[in-house]
Amino acid sequence: MPKQMKRFENKVALVTGGRSGIGRAIACRLRDEGATVITAQRGKDEEFNWVEADFSNPHTPEQVIEEVISRNGRLDVLINNAGMIQEAAIEELSLEDWERNLHVNLTAPFLLVRAALPYLRKTQGSIVNTGSVEGLATNPRHAAYSASKAGIHGLTRAIAVDHGHEGIRCNAVAPGWIDTELNLNFIEKTADAEAFRNDIGRIHPVARTGSPEEVAALVAFLATEEAGFITGQIYTVDGGRTAKLSLP
Repeated sequence: MPKQMKRFENKVALVTGGRSGIGRAIACRLRDEGATVITAQRGKDEEFNWVEADFSNPHTPEQVIEEVISRNGRLDVLINNAGMIQEAAIEELSLEDWERNLHVNLTAPFLLVRAALPYLRKTQGSIVNTGSVEGLATNPRHAAYSASKAGIHGLTRAIAVDHGHEGIRCNAVAPGWIDTELNLNFIEKTADAEAFRNDIGRIHPVARTGSPEEVAALVAFLATEEAGFITGQIYTVDGGRTAKLSLP
């Protein structure tokens, strides 16, 4: 990224789940482009100004927004990135687990947006949600995760439709396999990590998996004024994986 690119000077951005993975890459990208960045998640963020947040608690989203405004006086960019995943077949998934997954992945972003709207109206701000290719298709044993991410895609469109006339835009990214620390650790724990890496590379037309920074680059663009005529869209970031038909 050219050093002169400072598209977020004098802007305040909140990134949920910004301490690791895709969220961290987004937070770094926005900061490098001039934004004042606050992250929100469980546990201390050693790099960014942060807010303690347990998004399974329905009161947390409003408290997080209030804290951001208290510290900075404004909000220009909201990145709903925090989430969870639980592997379980439908018959193994309790109602409590189902509701927790949907609350963290879908209800919490809804509550964050609802609390942030009065401040985003003032700044004509932008919202970018982290969806998933599993909101478009699904992997085995991911019923709750897939349903919640499909919901995020629908919520993204609804926000764009309802609030576009107020100058608020809302888009989403739908990442595929991204080399986060969590995914890399998963690979290393497989029986044959090298074979797994080769296999997963072959299912992508670009012949590799993605980086968090590649997702962050798109998120940053969608949050800028350069993307002023883009709203209600879901952008797949998966190296062409979902475009490729499987072999017989």
